[in-house]
Amino acid sequence: MKITVLCAGKIKEKFYRDAIAEYSKRLTRYCKCSIIEVADGPDLYAERDRFLTHIPDDAFVITLEILGKKLDSVQLAERIERLGIEGKSHICFIIGGSDGLADEIKRRSDLALSFSDMTFPHQLMRVILMEQIYRSFRIIAHEPYHK
Repeated sequence: MKITVLCAGKIKEKFYRDAIAEYSKRLTRYCKCSIIEVADGPDLYAERDRFLTHIPDDAFVITLEILGKKLDSVQLAERIERLGIEGKSHICFIIGGSDGLADEIKRRSDLALSFSDMTFPHQLMRVILMEQIYRSFRIIAHEPYHK
């Protein structure tokens, strides 16, 4: 399976970059994972255009949105596994910038996913997402990690 994480902005803090790199390394045994950073700002329309050029046509698109569906870790793993069984070999997660996502991106989404009612910095959200993707693959493989 191929996983693409499409996000606005660059990670400035080394500790976030290190955590993302660690989960990226761990994921190599389960999937091909790539992170694509698009420039954030100056407005939603500029970000929208940059996002749209990077969303693969064949991908199942999951946008991270505060008002999205809440899944626990097991449910996310089940969804990823089911997508693979159904022949969806590419999942694209999208993390917007500080202004959220443009309506066109939300309409392109196959699943709006919420991790919390709280708002997180998009740099931290990238770490959280990478950890949850890794956790999902560990659950799917029936390997110890999830507790």
